[in-house]
Amino acid sequence: MAYAMSERRFHVVIPCAGSGSRASTSAPKQYALLNGIPMVVHTLNAFQHAVGLADSVLVVAPEDVTMTEVLKQWPQPGFFVSHTGGATRAQSVLAGLNALKAQGVGADEWVLVHDAARCLITPELIQTLWLACCGDQVGGLLALPLPDTLKAENNGRVGTTLDRTGKWLAQTPQMFKLDMLRQALIAAGEAVTDEASAMELAGHSPLLVRSAAFNFKVTYAEDLQMAQAILTDRSSSNRSSVV
Repeated sequence: MAYAMSERRFHVVIPCAGSGSRASTSAPKQYALLNGIPMVVHTLNAFQHAVGLADSVLVVAPEDVTMTEVLKQWPQPGFFVSHTGGATRAQSVLAGLNALKAQGVGADEWVLVHDAARCLITPELIQTLWLACCGDQVGGLLALPLPDTLKAENNGRVGTTLDRTGKWLAQTPQMFKLDMLRQALIAAGEAVTDEASAMELAGHSPLLVRSAAFNFKVTYAEDLQMAQAILTDRSSSNRSSVV
């Protein structure tokens, strides 16, 4: 099914209820500053520049008062905040889907779930996912073929080398119809670590859409340094292009 640019419409759920303790930051990592701007704002800016953004939600912890202040300084008109985040990613995503449903988003409308900590996502990658999945019956996710040799560990040593053929690294956004994903998450429970896993347990086979290595998730302190370097390089390139 082909969609004209004017017909494109998608919603976004960004779970932001985690503490991000592995990044060794004093505050939740989504608020860590990169180029003087909170990480989550870099993430949101990419979606703001993607054609088709409709009502979207940031799911934060009930006690989170920082996000509202962030959005006052860096307004994101496509997003509203829901203080319904849970202890797990699955809980937070399900809460976000429920919030969209309460806003009147239809059961068959597309929802993109994205990690706040994948702050290097670009409008171009979002468009790549949309174009690949908008005519699909299931939906899909950005992912990368596994590039490295894969080892299985045994008591701190190599147990065996695994065949990496056909293995992919799952990224986000992951794009599914609201009600299909909602029902899949309810049935799967809280153990799933991404939305595609819930869809798989429901008997679906999501589409793998090739992504880019820069769309990594900021998890550790060194990831923050790498993200900072890439954003600085992008800023320099943008300044050079307008000179």
